[in-house]
Amino acid sequence: MFLTGMSKKERCDIAMPSTTIKRVVVFGGGTGLSNILRGLKRYPIDLTAIVTVADDGGSSGRLFDQYDIPPPGDIRQVMAALSDVEPLIEKMFQYRFEGSDDLKGHSLGNLMLTALTTITGDFARAVEQMGLVLNIKGKVLPAANQRITLHAELEDGSIITGESKIPLYGRKIRNVFISPEDVKPLPETAATIKKADLIVFGPGSLYTSILPTILVQDIRDAVLQSTAKKVYVGNLTTQRGETFRYTASEHVQALYDHAGEPFLDAVLVNNVEAFRRAYKSVGEETEPWLVENDLDKLQALVPEVFVQEIATVYNGTIMHKSADVADVLMRYIERT
Repeated sequence: MFLTGMSKKERCDIAMPSTTIKRVVVFGGGTGLSNILRGLKRYPIDLTAIVTVADDGGSSGRLFDQYDIPPPGDIRQVMAALSDVEPLIEKMFQYRFEGSDDLKGHSLGNLMLTALTTITGDFARAVEQMGLVLNIKGKVLPAANQRITLHAELEDGSIITGESKIPLYGRKIRNVFISPEDVKPLPETAATIKKADLIVFGPGSLYTSILPTILVQDIRDAVLQSTAKKVYVGNLTTQRGETFRYTASEHVQALYDHAGEPFLDAVLVNNVEAFRRAYKSVGEETEPWLVENDLDKLQALVPEVFVQEIATVYNGTIMHKSADVADVLMRYIERT
């Protein structure tokens, strides 16, 4: 099925709904999730982001070692995307220090979340309070209120421990799993998922951002039990060390394999051919990285497949058009 873009009138109709506010839950982490949230926050919806806490690299890893808190990096990016404050405040929150060995590599937002965790004694409470400071649209919930360690079993049977280390080995990933296995999400997380009207997965690093959230047993159960429509927003490019040369259907199959059963109602993928025509100047070196749409296999896995021009190039980076993705998702939820 091909879904066309929205007209101005259709966007206005969604912006002024006459029915109850729709509840939307989005899973993932990092820049991909943040980009989509920037589009969704324009709409009058009840928006919740459930964010991975499996990061162990960079500033997040150092803060865990020193303060024994869940990694704040992905949480920080999502909160910045949902914030409704002066641009300078958001820029300050995202500011990354350089120079001194003690502060080099840390972002101010990570340090603020660490300080609030120390003050309140609880990471989730710190995220909640920071949300008030930043006046965010919606809620941000960490997938767990403690550190989760991510492990990957590679195709040769070897086990790699640590989110930041997994992409470095360059071998195909057979599956990922977490420890502790019995980690619990926040009490409100499962309830929020079960009440949702729409659940969105991705975009983002498949094995290290999206899958770690549904590897938490209670979250996975809540997703499978929820009557909400479930949509996967496909990645635009593959990722070396994780999904190099994966097709769109292989991304979906990995989601099903880790959830234990098929669960998606729809998938939104980029119109790759239209992207190639529009951005010839990007260069042939990007071609191996573009996710190809094997539509026959996708349609066998998912009831509805939407093909839309949702990609752009910004400063040499291929990224989702946040407004266009949000428009498609809002059209979908309004007709269901």
